[in-house]
Amino acid sequence: MAKAPVLTPRADDFPRWYQDLIAKAELADNGPVRGTMVIRPYGYGLWERMQAEMDARIKETGTQNAYFPLLIPQSYFAREADHVEGFAPELAVVTHGGGKELEEPAVVRPTSEMIVNDYFAKWVQSYRDLPLLINQWANVVRWELRPRLFLRTTEFLWQEGHTAHATYEDARDFAAHIHRQVYEDFMVNLLAMDVVPGRKTVKERFAGALNTLTLEGMMGDGKALQMATSHELGQNFARAFNTRYLSKDGTQELVWQTSWGSTTRMIGALVMAHGDDNGLRVPPRLAQIQVVVLAIKGDEAVLAKVRELGDRLKAAGIRVRVDDRTDTPFGRRAVDWELKGVPVRIEIGPRDLESGTAMVARRIPGGKEAVALESLVELLPGMLEDDQALLLTQSRERRESRTSEVSTIEEAVEAAATGWARIPWAALGAAGEAALAEHSVTVRCLVAEDGSVPEDEDAPGNVAIVARAY
Repeated sequence: MAKAPVLTPRADDFPRWYQDLIAKAELADNGPVRGTMVIRPYGYGLWERMQAEMDARIKETGTQNAYFPLLIPQSYFAREADHVEGFAPELAVVTHGGGKELEEPAVVRPTSEMIVNDYFAKWVQSYRDLPLLINQWANVVRWELRPRLFLRTTEFLWQEGHTAHATYEDARDFAAHIHRQVYEDFMVNLLAMDVVPGRKTVKERFAGALNTLTLEGMMGDGKALQMATSHELGQNFARAFNTRYLSKDGTQELVWQTSWGSTTRMIGALVMAHGDDNGLRVPPRLAQIQVVVLAIKGDEAVLAKVRELGDRLKAAGIRVRVDDRTDTPFGRRAVDWELKGVPVRIEIGPRDLESGTAMVARRIPGGKEAVALESLVELLPGMLEDDQALLLTQSRERRESRTSEVSTIEEAVEAAATGWARIPWAALGAAGEAALAEHSVTVRCLVAEDGSVPEDEDAPGNVAIVARAY
């Protein structure tokens, strides 16, 4: 049996446990500039899987990938007042280049609405150019005062979508489609996270937007994490950049726009939502390594069998790694793979060859069992799907068990000490939201009484989801 890795127990110190796990699972290190990070190969492999799955969903909407510059003229940020005010404290500004002071400072990209709109104004001339659907995979810089790896870093990786439409309805519906059919589908079916889709309040809305849609996930300590957002930008940026099109009726009209994004924060969410005191637990559909086959000893017959089994599993479409590093103690290797959260570990030694079995350790439900070697290729896909479903069930059960129905601000603050609260928005309102903020509690989103996303902030029956958040 693998010895438990030395991690701070979650119940003792959740933040320390998180930092321990990031380091010992070899996900990332702190960078040389405060707030930056070096994403290590295992952590970047998770991001690559997320990126590939998300990119496929984005492209199914008809959106195409492009790339815009990292440096943006500072003057662009004077064109949309609310947007500028929202981002001003986080901006990193380049004032010198090539040994000289720049004639105009350049802002290191915090988001790309400004520069995208400058080019949308050039590319959109007629209704035939709409909708214009663009996404980019890039890095951004937002100067972070309280950094934490993956959750809040000065530089992070993300995708940001930007679209232009002929009508408000088209833009509204596209933002909602990204919210539910792209982001929610990815988080539920790949990350196995039971996220809550909702609408941000005016206070929490993206700077310069008419409406922000969000997906909120509950972490292992009961706090909330904003997982992704989709924004209806209305015509604010179109007006600032004069992005117009010639309509079918021959009139010049401003476009309606959306923007939407998800980031490497999802890796932090993966750690906090599914990790336990022994390390990560990676959802099988997401895992870059779904199965690791370990040789217990350097016996030639054992090595031949683990390699042959690895080839068979790979041919069956399973993402597999063969660990035949028998010069490293078996116990150390087993602990390392458990810490990294690989869903299934298959252990084979001389005795297993004699009995025609292998020990199968399942990371997500825990436990080991002997399985016939010849049955593994047939049985493993079902095991992986069962474990994927189990993670989602556990995520949902945690959220439901740690969410309280309350009716007062005092009750909401008390509930937020260990989980989430649901309170009628009519009983809270903007004044109550400000009162919660004094206790470091925020309205994560608004949902309709039936759990759907409300079309209007003040619709009757709206419920506020209240929590402490990362």
